[in-house]
Order: sequence, then C-alpha cells, then structure tokens
Amino acid sequence: MALVERVPALLRERTFRRYWTGQTISLAGDQISLMAIPLAAVLVLGADAAAMGWLKAAELLPALLLNLPFGAWADRQTSRRRAMIAADFGRAALVLTLPVAHVLDVLTLTQLYVVAFGIGALTVLFEVCNATLFVALVPTERYVQANSLVNGSRSTAWLAGPGIGGLLVQFLTAPFALVADALTYLVSAGYLARIKPVEPPPAPVAKGHFTEGLRWVVREHSMRALFAASGTVQFFNYMFHTLFVLYATTELGLGAGLLGLILGAGAVGGLLGAVVSGAVVRRIGIGGSLVAGFLGFTLPLVLIPLADGPLPLVVLVLFVAEFLSCVGVMIVDIAAGSFQMALIPDAVRARVMGAFRTLNHGFRPLGALVGGFLGTAIGLRPTLWIATVGAVFAVLWVLPSPLPRMRELPSPKEESEPVGQPGGAKG
Repeated sequence: MALVERVPALLRERTFRRYWTGQTISLAGDQISLMAIPLAAVLVLGADAAAMGWLKAAELLPALLLNLPFGAWADRQTSRRRAMIAADFGRAALVLTLPVAHVLDVLTLTQLYVVAFGIGALTVLFEVCNATLFVALVPTERYVQANSLVNGSRSTAWLAGPGIGGLLVQFLTAPFALVADALTYLVSAGYLARIKPVEPPPAPVAKGHFTEGLRWVVREHSMRALFAASGTVQFFNYMFHTLFVLYATTELGLGAGLLGLILGAGAVGGLLGAVVSGAVVRRIGIGGSLVAGFLGFTLPLVLIPLADGPLPLVVLVLFVAEFLSCVGVMIVDIAAGSFQMALIPDAVRARVMGAFRTLNHGFRPLGALVGGFLGTAIGLRPTLWIATVGAVFAVLWVLPSPLPRMRELPSPKEESEPVGQPGGAKG
C-alpha cells in the first residue's frame, strides 16, 4: 500500500497512464531513429557534412511549412486523438521502407531525405493535436506534474534509446535498427486507441481563423520573449546536432556503440532534471526556472568543442556536457510547457501551438543548413564553437521580459481572457 502511495497521482488514473505509456514507448523509439538514420547516411551511404545538413533540414522543414495549416485544421476537429493514431501508423510505414530498401540494395540519400520529411510532417500533426489532448487529460493544477512525467519519459528514452540504438546499429546495421522504431509507433497508436477523453469542442471557422494563432503569439509579451529565446536556441542547437555525429565519429574517433552509451549516460541528467523540476519551480518560480533552464541547457555544451586529447578524457568531457545539458533542458521544457498550457485558451490552442512551433522550430532547418555549410567551409570544430556559444545568448531575450518575475502559472481567470488580450503575462 505504501508503494502504491508513492506512485504519482496521475499514474494511478488509467486514462492518463495509458497515454503516458504510449508516449514513453514512442519516445524510446524516436531515440533509435535519432541514432540510426544519420548513422545510415554516414556509415552506409558515405554522407559528408553538406549531405548531413540536407538530411537534417528535410527532417525539420515540415515544422516551418506545416505547423500553421495543421494547427488550423486540428482546432476544427472533434477528435484530435484519431489524427494522432493515423500519424503513428504513417510514421511506422515510412520508417519500414528504409530496411526494405536496404535489403533490395536500392537505399539512397534521396530516400532518406523523403522519409525524413514525411516523418517530420506526421510528427508536426501529432504534436499540434497532442497539445489539445494533453489539456483534456490533465487538470491545470497538475500541469507541472504531468509535464514532469512526460519529460521524465523523454529522459528515460534518452537514457535507454541511444545506447540501445547504438548497439542495434552495431549488430544489425543502421537500416535494420529502424524496425524497432516502427514497432514503437504501432504500440503508441494502440495505447491512444484505448483512451477516450472528452476533448474541447471544435473552434468555429471565422475570418482570420488560419492566422489567429500567429497573431496571438505576436501580441502576447511573454510568449514573444519565450519564442525569441527558444528560436535562438533551436537555430544554434541544430547547427550543433547536424554535425555532432559526424564530429564524434570522424574527429573524435568514437564508434556507434560508445557514442550511444555517451548520449544515454548523459540522459541520466535529463531524468534528474525531470525529477527535480517540480521542486525547482516551487523554489524559484516558473520564471526563474525558465532562466535557470536556458542557461543550464546551453552552457555545458560549450565543453564539446573543447574535447581533445586521450580518448578517456574526451569521453569524460562528453559525459559531463551531456549530463549537465540534459538537466537544464528538462527544467526549461517542463517550465515552458506548463506555462504555455496554462496561458493559451482552449479555443485557439492547436493554432497557437502550431504558430509557436512554426516560429520556433522553423529555425531548426535553417540551423541545420547553416551548420552543414559552415562545417564544410570552416571545419567541424569551429562550427561547433559558433553553435554552442551562440546558444548561450538566447537567455538575453527572456531577461527583460515579465517572465523572470513570474512565480506561478497563469490563473484560470487570466487563461479565459478574450483571444488577443495579453493574459498571464502580468509583470
């Protein structure tokens, strides 16, 4: 009985538990793809820095092109859950084309680009619908706990996924490792099919329906600051991520298995960040947690271009950088996610999240392309210096805004203000 009482209250509720379980399994599979697809490009097809930039851009470009239309579409639907199930099935089918093509000896970089774009598009659809499903499952006072649980799953996926992915790549080759990822999407769809929450009603179609989410983000002071900081981090961080696998394998001499273990061990920090995030928010407030999270996420990554010398020293530096950075990213993700869930009105939630993701994630393909270009032009290590140092300055967008002074999440009264009024951002 005492053990049951230690289980978070939300996980004792069957509907949320099924939702969370599906998310956990799917996130673990995502980490396998994160390792296997770029390693397939490098190890199977011999991709260079420029090709890696195009691959990352193909994966991320849907965030720039499709978040707004998918958000507008999702707000008009009665069941966003069904769209999420369809997206899971679609992603599984796309991933499975890669091992099939490898068996037939027809796998090409072009196919990797197409599959990466397709998975990115379906992920956009899944995420804009997920924002509305989340608030249908979780009461406002439990947003931080629920986000901690989901992000804890993400940290666990970071912990187990890269290690498993690296070992699967080493023993099965990169394309066949993707079969495991396809199975996780199918499991996620199965769990979503077993829940039936009461979702917010569809929004009426009115003039400006398509652009209302974008206008809401632009008018809301705190969301503008959060967007600018997040966009800056996304741009520089994806310069970094585009080249990290290539840098680690070619310049630092790490194998797929060791690289996976480094990323997995570093994710222990993410799990710790998810566990302590609730206490951090209670201690320094939602705004202070955002500032601490942005700095904790970006500063440790400066250690990575510093990594040099004997292999044990390099591995230790990468372990420390990954561990500390994952602590920070979990704190900022949980604080920012809870703030947005509380602030955004239900009637425009998918559109606002679509707009925010367009503005925010749209920097990702730009960062990937710039990273690939600079990596070819000036080298991998100098480009990583630019990427890691540039990301640190993102916090300067947040500091002059009302966010650092906010202690609590926006109240229901602030959340229910008319669309376009700056609710929840009172200094």
